Amino acid sequence: MIRYCIKCVMPETKPDLYIDDEGVCSACRNFEKRDEVDWANRRKQLLSILERYRSKDGSNWDCIIPVSGGKDSTYQVIRMLQLGMNPLCVTATTCHLSDIGRKNIENIQNLGVDYIELTTNRAVRRKLNRLGLMQVGDISWPEHVGIFTVPVRAAVQYKVPLIVWGENPQNEYGGPGAASKDHVLTRRWLEEFGGLLGLRVTDLIGQEGIERRHLIPFSYPTDEELKSSNVTGIFLGYYIPWDGYSNALLSQAHGLTTFNRTVEGSVVSYENLDNYQTGIHDYFKFLKFGFGRATDIACLHIRRGRITREDGLSLVQKHDGKFPWTYLGKPIDEILEPLDISVDQFIQICDRFTNKKLFKIDSRNNLIKDRHGNLTKINDDNPEEETKSADSADHRLRHGKLAFG
Repeated sequence: MIRYCIKCVMPETKPDLYIDDEGVCSACRNFEKRDEVDWANRRKQLLSILERYRSKDGSNWDCIIPVSGGKDSTYQVIRMLQLGMNPLCVTATTCHLSDIGRKNIENIQNLGVDYIELTTNRAVRRKLNRLGLMQVGDISWPEHVGIFTVPVRAAVQYKVPLIVWGENPQNEYGGPGAASKDHVLTRRWLEEFGGLLGLRVTDLIGQEGIERRHLIPFSYPTDEELKSSNVTGIFLGYYIPWDGYSNALLSQAHGLTTFNRTVEGSVVSYENLDNYQTGIHDYFKFLKFGFGRATDIACLHIRRGRITREDGLSLVQKHDGKFPWTYLGKPIDEILEPLDISVDQFIQICDRFTNKKLFKIDSRNNLIKDRHGNLTKINDDNPEEETKSADSADHRLRHGKLAFG
């Protein structure tokens, strides 16, 4: 059986997540500590940092904001403009940009900022998408690397040392204790949590004709370049209470376009709108770890008291881990076509990366799927019992009697 946090619906199978002896996950524990934070003092710290890096004579930009066009990066731009900063917005173009994604990028451009966009060699990137999918089970590998490397390279090139990122995902979603406390983005953080998944950029040289010169946008500047440029990065979520939903509301009020219905595999209409490949990326997380984007978002809302744990579990049961036949309305065969992968080949790759310890299998060790190609987790027979189990654990927790075998 998969053990879940008794407060949210995050499973113990999430990498780097820790569920303590009381049955509460590290992400929930991090959120509890928000009440202890002196946010007024944090804001003063932020203002001091911004003043330190602000161009005194207006001859250069004050900071770099990595932007995708989504709700969070739109929010980052809005906040920096409100604080009087003159940012250079930098986009590493997503791997398979959606129509909504392009519209939202243009919206950021219209907010009143200078903006640059780097689109990496598409022929090379298609190879990287395919290699990422087949070797580490992540079709979005090049995108997750580029969103960190491209802004850092821009900071060095344009001599703008301050990079303003949004949330620290290790804090919001749970992760190693030391990493969750980081509020300055370091090279070590980039290399450990920047999406490499054990596949180094240099490992790709020589595969499918890829040369070192093709990988410039996916490579960090040297330590010497970083040191001479004094590049540093901060997480805005350390200084300002971070909430994706309120970020979405503010961004929508400033022109953000959302999807016309719940995004496939999610429980909301305002997240992950820029890349048609995201549905595949999130599905592989489900295959490997038994949870997907619906779980992530449901947990965020449970912690903030917007929905109950029981309702969150119901949403996860309804939306999480469905085979990605479409994403943002685009059929999977059209998403896979540029990568020269058929749907049948894709299913074979899916099965190869599926953790069979988390899903039902038959007597021949084959995955059991319904007529839509969906798997069944080993805990999914009786979701009501799962909720009762968590509620019972919560009751024992309050009375000091919780124990795990």
